[in-house]
Amino acid sequence: MADALRRLGHDVTRFAWHTYAPHRASGASAYRPPTLWRRVQNKYLFGPMLRRINADLLALVAAQQPDMLFVYRGTHIQAATLRAVRAQSPHTVLVGYNNDDPFAPGQPQWPWRHFIAAVPEYDQVLAYRPHNTRHLEAAGARATGLLLPWFVPQVHRRLELAAEDRARFSSDVVFVGHFEADGRQAALEALAVDGVHLRIFGPGSGFPGYDWNGVLKASAPLRHLAPVHAVWGDEYVKAICGARIALCFLSKRNRDVYTRRCFEIPATGTLMLSEYSPELAAMFREGVDAEYFRSAAELVDKVRFYLRSESARSKVAASGHQRAYAGGHDVDSRMRDLIAELTRGGSRKQVI
Repeated sequence: MADALRRLGHDVTRFAWHTYAPHRASGASAYRPPTLWRRVQNKYLFGPMLRRINADLLALVAAQQPDMLFVYRGTHIQAATLRAVRAQSPHTVLVGYNNDDPFAPGQPQWPWRHFIAAVPEYDQVLAYRPHNTRHLEAAGARATGLLLPWFVPQVHRRLELAAEDRARFSSDVVFVGHFEADGRQAALEALAVDGVHLRIFGPGSGFPGYDWNGVLKASAPLRHLAPVHAVWGDEYVKAICGARIALCFLSKRNRDVYTRRCFEIPATGTLMLSEYSPELAAMFREGVDAEYFRSAAELVDKVRFYLRSESARSKVAASGHQRAYAGGHDVDSRMRDLIAELTRGGSRKQVI
């Protein structure tokens, strides 16, 4: 987002609170392992670390007086901080955005308590999914909007795999993502039983309820795929480009009707075969720009068809790639539309 806004001519200052509680999963070797006390504060959102984050953000806004403060997934930002921002920089537009669904049934409320309490303090709160706008309104939002996920052209593009990459990433079908007890295991098992050359990448351990290795080891059809590992950056793109078909499952925990992979996969030029939703099918036409399944049986049938028909697979993949750009699903287009909506054609330039 920050890079896209800069390309569009805005002056952007980043304020990242993950640096206050560094952790091994970040993938940045410069981060020190956190103390237990830091991990506890970061998980339960209390204590001196949280106070420092909020104080530092307030000091930054007071010093820079930005035209806009954009808070992405503001689990750590307190309502009192936003009220203080408004007092010290009255012209700053306060915008919140959350890519998760804190209102979904079964979601614990403690991780979201600061975000939900702060909803009335923003000038506008943007949702990832259409149904969350009404929840934000019920939580007291002054105004709501929708900001769909996107792909990043500099990252999500067609990559030709070297020989050593083909050995690791080539497959008939790939799924990159977390485990969830929502039917995806049964769907993948059906493909494995049908003899499909399948690969899975995602959290292997350390993410209770989301990691794959325990699930795979207990599954006879999928046991040979363990252990799995997460992939990032170019490795993530290679995993998709190495497959003839890339799958997308829609999280039931978040009540997803699309997800970020729905835009990243077509951008690479690989055929996307996704769980169906009307919202997604309105953006990528079924059988034209992408394919969809509504059951494990339909998934197996469509995989069989596209593995047999290279011409049909290539045609849909190419159309999906074109549609990803023509539909304005890249990050620069999303940010251009976002700024135009939030400023109503004005000239605000400085964003934190």
